Amino acid sequence: MKKFIRSVGFALKGISYAFATQLNFRIQTFVALIAIAMGLYFNISASEWHWVTLCIALVLMMELFNTGVEALVDLVSPGYNELAGRVKDVSAAAVLVVALLTIITGAIIFLPKILLLIHAA
Repeated sequence: MKKFIRSVGFALKGISYAFATQLNFRIQTFVALIAIAMGLYFNISASEWHWVTLCIALVLMMELFNTGVEALVDLVSPGYNELAGRVKDVSAAAVLVVALLTIITGAIIFLPKILLLIHAA
């Protein structure tokens, strides 16, 4: 049990580092809070909550992986290296792919509800 608690502590330390040092992680966390607030406001269904929480988790996970990859690349290749840059670009592209999935999913779930609200006004 002690090992588990320590490992959770290390994970929280990683999240804290990402939040403190990565603007994109803070932005994505803020957007996640907006999505949660919208879900509560629109009283979305359980299956819609599934997709919203999955998307939030995927985006934050990918940003954490990207932060780790960037730190590792900087460690092993402190100077400019074209291949190191390519690794960082591909890692950032993975975040972008998940972010696009999230935007599409959010539009599918929330856009009809927003349009209905506008139409009713």
